[in-house]
Amino acid sequence: MRKRQQTLLAITMTASVAVLAGCAGGGAETNEATFSDEPTGTLNAWGFDNADEVGTSRLDYAEEQLSDVTVEIDATGFDAQKFTTRAASGQVPDVVQMDRQFVATYAAQDLIQPLDDCFSGNDVDPAERYYQSVVDDVTYDGNIWAVPQFYQPPAIMLNKRVMDAAGVTADQIDTSQPEVLLEAATKMYQESGGNPAILGFDPVAVNQAGLWLLGYGGQLMDDEGVPALDTPENAQAIAYLKELMDAQGGYAKVKSFVDSFDVFGDANPYTADQVAAQVNPQWYVNVLTPYVEEVQIEAVPFRNQDGEPFTVASGTSFVIPVGAANPAAACDWMLALTSQEAWMAAGEARAETIASTPGAINTGLFTGSPEADQAIREEFVTESGNAGFDQTIGTYYDVVSEGVSFGASPAGQEIQSELKNAVTSALLGDKTPEEALTDAQEASMRAYDQAVG
Repeated sequence: MRKRQQTLLAITMTASVAVLAGCAGGGAETNEATFSDEPTGTLNAWGFDNADEVGTSRLDYAEEQLSDVTVEIDATGFDAQKFTTRAASGQVPDVVQMDRQFVATYAAQDLIQPLDDCFSGNDVDPAERYYQSVVDDVTYDGNIWAVPQFYQPPAIMLNKRVMDAAGVTADQIDTSQPEVLLEAATKMYQESGGNPAILGFDPVAVNQAGLWLLGYGGQLMDDEGVPALDTPENAQAIAYLKELMDAQGGYAKVKSFVDSFDVFGDANPYTADQVAAQVNPQWYVNVLTPYVEEVQIEAVPFRNQDGEPFTVASGTSFVIPVGAANPAAACDWMLALTSQEAWMAAGEARAETIASTPGAINTGLFTGSPEADQAIREEFVTESGNAGFDQTIGTYYDVVSEGVSFGASPAGQEIQSELKNAVTSALLGDKTPEEALTDAQEASMRAYDQAVG
């Protein structure tokens, strides 16, 4: 497999027939450009939609480093169907930005190139530049297939105003002590007319299901990427999530209540006191910074069943499609975008934006690189004057190094989708956790078998 994938570094596809032949190992013309070539010419990139100052500053830095390369960017968002269509037609860009969950799928289909030689040829050790969890996200079949960027660790954000009113303390919001947490959630829960008015604890049961499964010692896939949803640990996690939902009006009512939240607006669940505690990714701290005078927040880490702080990796990455016309420039450009210097430029740009915004708080950047995260924190993340926000920001920084990967599988997206379906049916009581996971495992295996041929 390794030898076959290395040959794909030199493949170019000029028609759909050539694409299919190249994926099958024959018939395609050879592109003489390799990762070791001097980067020149035109670089076409896709998937860089809605770049803010963090993105544009890094793009500017990378452009300076590749002075002999003209970068042309398609700023539309990544679309999986569009990507496979473009690959089939041979009209592929040199770099594509995509969620890391897609990477192993396209690696198994021979649609993207392994990047081990890209890293080694530029003296970049992925284990030193990036968190191991994000490297694991893009490692499949013995190769690294993407350059990772960003890492949004989930933790539990507390609404101290609601908690204090109910007499609940932060140490009771402990996922490693299920009964203590259930009691605290029940104590803080309030209803009106038979419907939730305040959620004591919102576990974000469906969208954060993977976090709960891994936190209970379960898994989504094995080390080879084979689906592994039907484990006793996974069933135990889902059974507990159902207990939490049932204690707060039942999943159907909870979902209806949460769907009504003004998540990004003035009446968000922390200003409106609609939740006492909720699992949230780090970026939600940014959403709440304009409301610093209206909310009272803190945070605690999600903990595994051994009581240790625990989180999971998630984020985007850069890949080079098979048939890319300029892989040498693509390699150098991706590494420049995720370099320490690029991230510091981004940190400075974000700091300037915050300085020009009255009352804004710098919550830091979570880049996927531990060295960059620490440097940005030390230089740009100062005390805000609000102890609750500072404690919350610190909690996310503390937990980011405790992350693990969901794993990398050719059926990664299908596994996630089937898991959500399983959790939903179990929370609604349509199936037992075991029945739901059995069905999800069977569907995931069908997708896996199809993906690996």
